[in-house]
Order: sequence, then structure tokens, then C-alpha cells
Amino acid sequence: MKAKVSKKYFVLIAVLTAAATTVALTSCHNGGSAPQTETTSAASQAVTQTVTQADSTASTASTTGTAAVAAKKLAESDIKINDTVTNEADGERAITADGETKTVSNTLVTKTGEADGDEADFYGSNAAIFATNGGNLTLKDMVVKTNGTHANAVFSYGEGTTVTISDSYIETSGNCSGGLMTTGGATMNAQNLTITTSGNSSAAIRSDRGGGTVNVTGGDYTTSGKGSPVIYSTADITVSDANLTSTASQGVVVEGKNSVTLNNVTLTADNNTKNSDKSSYYQAVMIYQSMSGDAAEGLSGFTMNGGTLTNKNGDVFFVNNTATEINLSGAQIINNGDGIFLRAAAAGWGTEGSNGGQVTLNASNQTINGDMIVDSVSHLNLYLKSGSSFTGAINSDGQAGEVYVEIEDGSTWTLTGDSYITSLTCGTGAINLNGHKLYINGTEYTANSSSTGTAIAVKASSTGGGQGGPGGAKPDGNPPAKPGEN
Repeated sequence: MKAKVSKKYFVLIAVLTAAATTVALTSCHNGGSAPQTETTSAASQAVTQTVTQADSTASTASTTGTAAVAAKKLAESDIKINDTVTNEADGERAITADGETKTVSNTLVTKTGEADGDEADFYGSNAAIFATNGGNLTLKDMVVKTNGTHANAVFSYGEGTTVTISDSYIETSGNCSGGLMTTGGATMNAQNLTITTSGNSSAAIRSDRGGGTVNVTGGDYTTSGKGSPVIYSTADITVSDANLTSTASQGVVVEGKNSVTLNNVTLTADNNTKNSDKSSYYQAVMIYQSMSGDAAEGLSGFTMNGGTLTNKNGDVFFVNNTATEINLSGAQIINNGDGIFLRAAAAGWGTEGSNGGQVTLNASNQTINGDMIVDSVSHLNLYLKSGSSFTGAINSDGQAGEVYVEIEDGSTWTLTGDSYITSLTCGTGAINLNGHKLYINGTEYTANSSSTGTAIAVKASSTGGGQGGPGGAKPDGNPPAKPGEN
């Protein structure tokens, strides 16, 4: 087989357009009453950008159709190896770029040894490959294998530090061992990787305290451990034209004031194990705040432009103890689970009575199938735009949390059960009652009538750890000083 797979071997796979999946999880270094969560910070600018990106992508999707781009999955045998680097010592790294510019290629890196706590999760102790102090590390045609606790494969730490990795194969088998790990405001750029993790709390694409920026294009990313989503974001993470698969955990988890953007990806999530007793729900995408101090409180973001999301168990989206904007544009969302499309509700995180989910869901050129539940401490602003359709019920058991629905001309809502909302904006013909009743703040809606309502104010707090917003300070979300440093 050839030494590497280049872009010219990518294959276009046409797909349909439709609606979503679900998420929930936990990590390695946190103690106390909060679940141990893979954590950290970095997102408010990206959250603002994702709203406009979703709108602009909608027009593109409507004219070109939805297409998921998948690379030929890179196997270990596809990579020509000219050198081998091995490290077995606890807490040490096999390759380090400390404030320097370095390129490594066609190398097999193996790492064993053990580590625990903040030194590993925040600072890259026991990582196979590590860059820090403004280092610029380029990796090509690599095979990286780790088998140890907290043995992350490729780790980028600290502002000004950049790791760029392409055409490589990564495999981790220990607990708390991510594939790509970014903390402290660093940058990670990846293209055409195959990453497989099998340990618990071992996301394929992962960040922790201090967050940073992660850009992934192409490749195949699979997790099989408990508490191991494909993506755990406490940073600004963008993944494009890739295959993402989780076989035990959520597909994506966003914690705190951070974001995940998926462009033309194929995401399959089968969340069937629990890593915490704080929630009884399973889901494909979970957006929450753990209160561990590793991720700032504030507005988070999840954006999906095109591509396909397949949920195999439970709900598609679960939002709790945080405020978020979910932007869906021309994505095909298939719910094969027994749950609902969106659940905004309290769970075991946060303060009882104020730990619900505050959700703004923007749907553009989007098909949504499935019910939505908003509990009494949560709220939802649902915007159906650019020819979107929603088939489902909202709070079919009766009024609970506040819900505002706005239906742009050309978009529709077809009820599948009696629904209870608090405010509605729509023109005539936008709602198909389908034999059911819609109640707006207790008053029954009259078929084929127009309505004008008011959206619900989002109250996103900005306290706690994590990176601040544009122009804001971010000391609380940066990792604490290393032991021995002032």
C-alpha cells in the first residue's frame, strides 16, 4: 500500500438532509461532588460566528444539496516508518517541542507509563508527543500508540503553541488518554487522521482547562470507552469532512462557554453507558456546565452545517445547567433511539431550581423530526427559517418551561401531539395542527391564524473558570501555575 493517503483519494458521498442526535459524560482529573469531566474553556467569539455561519451555509446547502465528504480510512500499514521513538517512563514524553520549531515525519511513537491529576490533564505529563512554550510542531506520516493512564497521544499546551499533524494513525488504549489534546489556549490543526481510543474518559478530540483552538479536517475518529465522546470541548473546536463514531458514549459534549462546529461530517453516536449518576438520560449531543471550574460559565455553541447525525440511543440533544445556541443548517438528523429530539432540563449539575437548559435553536433549510421537552426551570427559543420544517410536539404533557416559536414564511410546524408554548410568531398557514391542539400561554391557537409574540431573554452568566469573551480577561480558565512556579 502507498505510504500515505493524500487528498486526491477523498471520495464524495452524497447524503439526504434531515435532523439530530444526543450527549452526556465525564473525565479524569476533577474531584468533589461534580462528576470527573474532561474540561476547559475558550469560545464566545466562535459562538457569535457560528450563528452567521449557519445562516450563510443554509443558502449554500439549499442550492448544492447536502454532501458528506469522507476520506479513505487511513490504516497503520499505509504509513511508511523510517524511525521509532519509545518512552516507558511515568510522566515523561517521547517527543517534545519546547519553544522551538520542529518537524517529525514517518516515525512510530510508542508510549507507556502512568500519570494522574492536573499535571497530565492540564500540562501534558505522560503524553506521547508534546508541544509547549510557543513551540511549533509539525507532524507528518506518524504512527502514535499509547498504553498507559493519562497517556494522551498528541498534546498542545499554552498560548502561542501550535501542533500541526497530518496523514497519521493514532491509537490509545488506556483510561484518560485522548487522541488530540489541547489546553491553556494552544492551537491544534489536524488533517486526514485515523484516531481510535478504547479507554474510559478518552475522547478522540479533546480539550481541558484553558481550552484553545482546534481545527480538524478529514479522517476517521472512533471511541469505544465509557465517558469517551468523539469530541469533548472546552475549547473552540471545528471538524470538517470527517467520520465520527462513538460506540458507548455521546458523540459530542460541549462544556461551558465553548463551542463545536461540524461541517459536512458523518456523526454516529450510541450512548449506552453511564459515566455519572447525575443524569438518567442518554443522548448523542450533550451541552452542559459541570461547575468544576475548568470551563467558564456563559453562552456555548453547537453548529452543524450539512452532513449526517445518526443517534442510536436516547435523545438527540440534551442541554442542562447552561445557555446555548444550537444552529442547524441542512443537516440530516436520524433518531433511531427511543428518545426525543431536544430535552432542555435540569440534571445533577448546578444549583437546584436554576440548573435547567436555556436554548436558542436556529434551524435553516432544516428538517426536524421528534418531540421537544422544556422543563419548568428551562426555556427554548425555536426559530424555523429558510424553508425549515418541524414535525413534532412541544411539552405535550402540559405547560412547563417558557417556549417561544418563530416560524418564517416558507417554514412549517406539523404537530404530532397537543403542544404547550408561551409565545408564537407566525403567518397564516405556518402551522398544521394535524388533529391536535396548540396552546399559547394557556389560550388555544386558532388554525390558519397569524400571531406575533416575543422571544425569551437568554441570561447567560459569565462567572466561574474558563476563557472570557472578546476583549475580556481569562485568568480563571487558565491552568494554575505549575508546582514550584509562582
